[in-house]
Formats: sequence, C-alpha cells, structure tokens
Amino acid sequence: MQVRFAGKSDVGKRRQKNEDSYIISEKLNLAIVADGMGGHLGGERASKLAVETVKEIIDTLEGDPETTLEEGMNLSPGDYRAYIRYAISMASAHIFDESKKVATLKGMGTTTVMLLFRNNLVYIGNVGDSRAYRVRDGEVEQITQDHSLVGEQIRAGLISEEDAKSHRLKNIITRSVGFQDEVEADVEIRALNIGDKFLLCSDGLSNLIDANEIKDILVHNSLDDASARLIDLANERGGDDNITVVLAEVEALSAAASEDETIEA
Repeated sequence: MQVRFAGKSDVGKRRQKNEDSYIISEKLNLAIVADGMGGHLGGERASKLAVETVKEIIDTLEGDPETTLEEGMNLSPGDYRAYIRYAISMASAHIFDESKKVATLKGMGTTTVMLLFRNNLVYIGNVGDSRAYRVRDGEVEQITQDHSLVGEQIRAGLISEEDAKSHRLKNIITRSVGFQDEVEADVEIRALNIGDKFLLCSDGLSNLIDANEIKDILVHNSLDDASARLIDLANERGGDDNITVVLAEVEALSAAASEDETIEA
C-alpha cells in the first residue's frame, strides 16, 4: 500500500501564535492534527504533546522495527481501534499531568484527529471538533463527528449547520484531550480505494470552508497545491483562527483491492 501526504499550517490573520500542531509519518502511514487551547502557553504545548505522544505510542505498539507495515504483526481492525483509543487517552493523561505540574499550563487541552493506514484500511480517530473528510469519485464525506456544543445541537435538530457557523458558543467543545486524565476517542474504519483523498483540518479551516468547496479543491489540485489553496481561502475569508490542513492520497493498494464499506470491529 502506498499513501502520499502533504501538510501545511498557518497562524491566520487574527492570532498572534499558532496553537495548532501536526505530524506526518510516511514510515508509519500516519497523520495527526491537533488544535490546542488553554492560555498563553498551554494550547501550543498541549497540541504538540498530543501529536508527539500518539505517534510515539503507535510506533511502539507495532513492535519490532523490522516488521513491515503491511505485516503489521497480524493485528486485527479491532486491535488497531483499541490501540488508537489507548494512544489518544495516554496523550490526554500526559497533558493533564503536565498541566498540574506547571502553573502556566493549567487547564490546557487540545483536539486530536488522525489517520492511520494499514492493510487497505484507514483508521480515523478523533476527539473534539477537528475534522476528517474523504473525497472519493467526486463525492465528499465528513467522517468524524464534532464533539462540540453546536455539533450536539445540530444532531438534535435544534439548529442548522448554517446557524452553527455564527453561533456564539461555536467554540465550546464537549470532549478534549488533556482536560482529564483519560478520554475516549471515536474511531471509524474505512476500506480504501486507489485515488481516495483524505483531509484532516482544524476548525480554523472548517468554520470558513464548506465540504463541497473542500471537495472541489481536492479534486482539481495536487496535494501540495490543495493544501496551500485551502489555507489561502480561509485567510481570504478572515483567517480568524489558526489553520491547519493535512492531506493524504491513496496511490496503491496491497494484494486485493478493498470494497467500499464501513468495518465493524
């Protein structure tokens, strides 16, 4: 299996510091985005600690570095789902512990959203309101569900997605990494097709650019050009938050091609 990645982060037009972080590991076929929060120093530290901790744990859990990615120690989809939840929860514990030790970091936390590609499947983990999208055959799907107050109100039918964009409580999240010593991540699993494109982003992008615009940009541009165009467009529309995008494209599959399905494990 072969996956190509691109990523870009920008402070935006109204913030003094960039509290977003991202990591791409081509070795692990892994990408992570985190959007930090919590005071002058806390947000930046929380997001950095989240992406680094998750990457380190995923790397460690797969054991012998000589084991190939495709062999993956013969782990099942259920194993990978459990490992992702464990990695994100451990990141929460590390952030929470550090926030108790350093006064200037008290109350810090972060969103986390990630892609892990294994054996013709992709695992999508998330906590908070950073999002993952898939573009396939000219159609776009938001895979993740926002853990936010307005997200809950949308799902309950109380407000529309359009109303949510200007809601005064749109930045209130209901689940985060680091506010407590453990957290449960949502983990979705999708079978892959060659040509599938995925986007991870902080809400500095998704608050300003809708899913159909994301689709059009990903369909008509290379990954590098698309990442730059997405950030430029968000800045053109105000850039009122930090903006981070990570893109991935499936270029080849291993052995048998996958069917389009959601895996239950």
